[in-house]
Amino acid sequence: MTENTQQQNPAPTTELPTQYAPAEVEGALYERWVDRGYFTADPKSEKPPYTIVIPPPNVTGSLHLGHAFQHTLMDALTRRKRMQGFETLWLPGMDHAGIATQNKVEQQLAEEGKSRHDLGREDFVERVWQWKQEYGGKILGQMRRLGDGVDWSRERFTMDEGLSKAVQTIFKKMYDDGLIYRAERIINWCPRCLTAISDIEVDYQDDDGELVSLKYGEGDETLVVATTRVETMLGDTAVAVHPDDERYAHLIGKRIKLPLTDRTIPVVADTHVDPEFGTGAVKVTPAHDPNDFAIGQRHGLETRTVMDERGIITVPGPFEGLDRFEARSAIVDAMRGQGRVVAEKRPYVHSVGHCSRCKTTIEPRLSLQWWVKVETLAKAAGDAVRDDRVKLHPKEMEKRYFDWVDNLNDWCISRQLWWGHRIPVWYGPNGEVVCVGPDEQPPGTEAEGWTQDEDVLDTWFSSGLWPFSTLGWPEQTPDLEKFYSTDVLVTGHDIIFFWVVRMMMFGLYAMDGEVPFKTVALTGLVRDENGKKMSKSFGNVVDPLDWMDKYGSDALRFTLARGANPGTDVPIGEDWVQASRNFANKIWNATRFALMNGATVEGPLPEPSQMSATDRWILSRLNKTVAEVDAFYDDFQFAKLSDALYHFAWDEVFDWYVELSKTTFMAGGEQAKVSSRVLGEVLDVTLRLLHPVVPFVTETLWTTLTSGESVVVANWPADSGFRDADAEREIETLQQVITEVRRFRADQGLQPGQRVPARLTLDGTALAPHEAAIRQLLRLQPEGDAFAATATLPIAGAEVALDLSGTIDVAAERKRLAKDLAAAEKEKAQSQAKLGNEAFLAKAPDAVVDKIRGRLAKADEDIARIQQQLERLPQA
Repeated sequence: MTENTQQQNPAPTTELPTQYAPAEVEGALYERWVDRGYFTADPKSEKPPYTIVIPPPNVTGSLHLGHAFQHTLMDALTRRKRMQGFETLWLPGMDHAGIATQNKVEQQLAEEGKSRHDLGREDFVERVWQWKQEYGGKILGQMRRLGDGVDWSRERFTMDEGLSKAVQTIFKKMYDDGLIYRAERIINWCPRCLTAISDIEVDYQDDDGELVSLKYGEGDETLVVATTRVETMLGDTAVAVHPDDERYAHLIGKRIKLPLTDRTIPVVADTHVDPEFGTGAVKVTPAHDPNDFAIGQRHGLETRTVMDERGIITVPGPFEGLDRFEARSAIVDAMRGQGRVVAEKRPYVHSVGHCSRCKTTIEPRLSLQWWVKVETLAKAAGDAVRDDRVKLHPKEMEKRYFDWVDNLNDWCISRQLWWGHRIPVWYGPNGEVVCVGPDEQPPGTEAEGWTQDEDVLDTWFSSGLWPFSTLGWPEQTPDLEKFYSTDVLVTGHDIIFFWVVRMMMFGLYAMDGEVPFKTVALTGLVRDENGKKMSKSFGNVVDPLDWMDKYGSDALRFTLARGANPGTDVPIGEDWVQASRNFANKIWNATRFALMNGATVEGPLPEPSQMSATDRWILSRLNKTVAEVDAFYDDFQFAKLSDALYHFAWDEVFDWYVELSKTTFMAGGEQAKVSSRVLGEVLDVTLRLLHPVVPFVTETLWTTLTSGESVVVANWPADSGFRDADAEREIETLQQVITEVRRFRADQGLQPGQRVPARLTLDGTALAPHEAAIRQLLRLQPEGDAFAATATLPIAGAEVALDLSGTIDVAAERKRLAKDLAAAEKEKAQSQAKLGNEAFLAKAPDAVVDKIRGRLAKADEDIARIQQQLERLPQA
C-alpha cells in the first residue's frame, strides 16, 4: 500500500522545544551537512548523474533577492534529485566581473591618491587579487545562510588556473578556425570606465534631450537634417536620402557645404533612409553611429573620429578640448549665429544608453576591437532548441530566443581593462600577428620587439564556457565525462540573450555538438509587493539577510518558491515572509503534538482493513499529493508545488487529520496505535516532500520523528498507488457537516469554545462512526432531559439539532440581524436604481458600472444569508 517507509531506526525521541528558533539551528545544521559530505558528488558513482552549474555571481556582489530566488529553486531541484538516488552535482563559483572589480580597486587607489598607472599593469593585477582575497566572495557565505546544497569542493572562479586555460584554449581554437578576428567597428564605449562594453552592460532609459534641425548647404543646394547629438556633425561625411525621394533627386551625387567647417560632403542615396520620417534627409557620421557606419561601408565614405576616449572634442578649431555635452551647446549657438538652426525641441524625450556600472552616457565609437563571428555558432544554438535537444521552459520564451539568435550580430569581445583574461595575441616588429595557445610560448620577447595585446576579454566570454570549463575542459576529466551535459540551467529571462545564447554557442562548438544543458528553466524578476521593480532610487530594495535574521531562511525560501511561476515576475513583501514563518511554526507545533501523542514510524504500516476511514482518507490524499508534487517538479511549477504542499500540510494534515484523530488518541486502545502509526507515516512523507524547499525545519523534525541520519539523504517519497475513493467521499461529507455547523455557530454569534447541547441524527449515513469527532470539533455536548431544539440543520443526509436557549439573547440577535437586513436592502435598492438609469449607464465608465453590479450581487447574497439566519433563530 505504501512505498514510503524508511529503514527502521532506534525509537525516536518525543522531545522538541516548545518553539522553533531558526537562528539557533540553521547554521549548525548546514555545517553538519557539509562536513558529512552530503553535497559532494562522486564521478565514480554508478548512480545516474544530475548536474546544475550555478550562474556565477560577481565576485564583488552580495546576496540580493534575485540570487536568493534562483538559488532556492536550484537547491530544491538538486535536493529532490539527491533524494531520488541521483549522483547530484550543484557546482558553485564566481565570476571575476572585469569592469566592476577593476572599478572597486581603482576607487581604493584613488583614496590613496593613486591610479592604476602609478602601479603598472602587473602590480595592479596583483592588487586586484589581494582585494579579491580580502573582500571578494562575500556572497559565498551568504549562500550558506540560505542553505545552498552546493559542492564546495568544486568551487570555481573564472580567473582560476583551470578556467584561464579553458579561455586561452577556446580563443586559440576559434582564432585558428577563423571565428575570431580583429576589425574596426562601432562599439558601445564608456567614457568613464574607458572601455568597450557589451550590450548587456548598457541600460537604456528615457532622457530629456534636445532635437535640433540644422540647415546644411548653400543657396539652392540646401537641405535640413535633425539630430539629438549635434556635436557629432563635426564628423559628418555625407547626407543620405532615399533614392526614390523626388525632393532631393537633384542633389544626389552632389557635394554640399558642411557648416562650421571648410569641408563639403556628398549627398548619397540609400534605402536605409525613411523618406516619411522627419525631413527625409539624414546626416551620416560613420565613426559615431552604427547605422551611419553601415551606410558609410556601402558608399565608401571616410570615417572621422571627433572625440577622444573621454568624450573630449579633438577636431581642431573653436570646439577642441570641450566635453561632448559642452560642445553640443556651443555648436548649436554657433549654428544659430549663422541662421542655420531651423527648429529646436526641448525637452525631447528619447531612449539613451547608459553604462550599467557608472551610469555615464554611452558613446557609440569606431574602434579597433576583437570580434567573434557568430553566424555558424548562432545557427547551431538555434537548431539545438528547434530540434528539442534543449528545451526552454516556459515554451513561450522560444519566440524571443529565436528572434535574438536568428538576428545576432558579431560579438565584440575585447575590453580596455587590466583585470581579466588578457587576449593571447602577440604582435611582432614586422607586423606579425601570432595567437598563442595555453601550452605554447610567446613568439618572442619584448626586447625583440614583440608585445602582447593590451586588451582583456569580455567577462561574458569566460562565463560562456562555464558549463564545461568548470568540469575540467579542455582536459577529459572524470567530472566532464560524468556530469556533462548539465541537466538544467536556472536563470532569469532577462539574460536569455546575453548569457544563455553564449553558453549554447560555446558549448556546442567546444563539445562537438553536445548541448551544455538539456533544459533552460527561465524565471522572472523579483519585485516588491506592489509589482514595482526594486531599486535604490525607489527605496524598496530589501536585504534578504534581514528577513532571514528575522524570520528564518526557510520562511524566505518558501515565500520565493511559492511565487515562482515559470517566466513571470515574483512580487514579494514582508507580510508574505511572515506568513511563511507562521507555516514553519505550524509544521513545528503539529509535529510536536503528534510526537507527544505517540506518532511513530516504527513497524510496518497496518493493513487498510485495520484503519479507520480517517486514516485511509489521509493516506489516499497523501499519495495523490506525492504524484501531484512530482508532476509540478517535472514541469518546473514551483509555485504550484509549494501551494499544493502548503494546503495539504496545513489544511488536510494539521487542521483536519490531526484534529479528527484527537478523539481516537484520547480513547486509546488498538485503534489509537493504528492511527499513531498512520500519523507517523504521514508526517514522515510530508516532511520529506517539504524538505527541498524548507530544508532546516524539516531536518530537525524528521530526524526527531524517525531518528534517521538526515532527511538530506533520505529517500524521496513515491506514490504507492493507494487510493480510497470511498474514504475520501466519507471524510468530505464529514468536513461538510463540520464546516456548515461552524458557519451557523459563527452566524449566531457563538464563541468558538462555547459548548451547545445538540442531537445528532446520523443513522443511514457514513458519519455514525464519527459522532465523537463531530462533537469534539464542534463543541457539542450531549442532549439533556430539558433539550429543546431551537435550530435544526439538515446537512448531507444527516441532521444536527441545536438548543441555543440560554446561549444567546434571541431578541437582541434578531434586532441586530434586522438592522443588517435593512442596510443590505438599502444597498440593493440604490444599486438597482443606478443600473436602471439609462443616462447614468451611458456616461459611466465600464469599471464603475461593473463595480455597482458587484455591489448588487453582494447585497443579494447578504439578504439571502441574513434571512436564513433569521429563520434559524428560535422563536421568541
